[in-house]
Amino acid sequence: MELVRAEHKDGIAILKLNKGVINALDLQFLDELGDSVCRARDDSDVHGVVLTGSNNKFFSMGFDIPQLLGFTRKNLEVFYRTFNRVCMDLYTLSKPTVAAITGHAVAGGCILALCCDYRFIAEGKRLMGLNEIRLGLPVPYPGECILRQVVGERYAREIMYTGEFYRPEKSFRLGLVDRVLPVKKVLSMSINKAKSIGVLSYEAFGMIKHNRVEAVEAQIRKHLTQREKFYLDCWFSERAHELLTEMAKKF
Repeated sequence: MELVRAEHKDGIAILKLNKGVINALDLQFLDELGDSVCRARDDSDVHGVVLTGSNNKFFSMGFDIPQLLGFTRKNLEVFYRTFNRVCMDLYTLSKPTVAAITGHAVAGGCILALCCDYRFIAEGKRLMGLNEIRLGLPVPYPGECILRQVVGERYAREIMYTGEFYRPEKSFRLGLVDRVLPVKKVLSMSINKAKSIGVLSYEAFGMIKHNRVEAVEAQIRKHLTQREKFYLDCWFSERAHELLTEMAKKF
């Protein structure tokens, strides 16, 4: 089974997360997503990317905690570095990207959405947020830096400090999403958004986006190795293990 199903429409690559209902992230899933992003980057016939889930319940629940709890530190380091690399590849992709969110996008799933240029979410009970602090963990450093750029320092502080999940209307007020739409319109409107920008000058857009992400990218890359080590230290702490074990029961 393809964990990331790639479709193409009008020059837009539609990458559908397809790992069961909750789309929990594991290494194979991230490898496939990373490969899909790179193929979209290198394909001159692709003018934009839409990232979405294959169901209307979950965009992604984030890391596959039950699986990751059994990892050694070395194996978790490989997984975590892969996650951060995929996030950076998506964030710096020189083509317009839109997250079409028709289900919950929390923790690592929320970070994947934040790496896109735009986020369109379905109305109703679709939750977004970063609950890492409630698991004894820091927010992954790329996600933290990108969040600050997207919503600003004040809202980023609230989102990360509280670890709360937000419904679409609150997510819109916080700046986490750009539009709240009926579920049946989310994908089509996301494709239209990517297409409307993708038909413009590729070179001009590439430079505009480079200028937008350059400073944040440089900050992330400067500190990432140190921050990854600290994240792993937290993951293997006694308190985080207790909290993660409880969370794993919800998968």
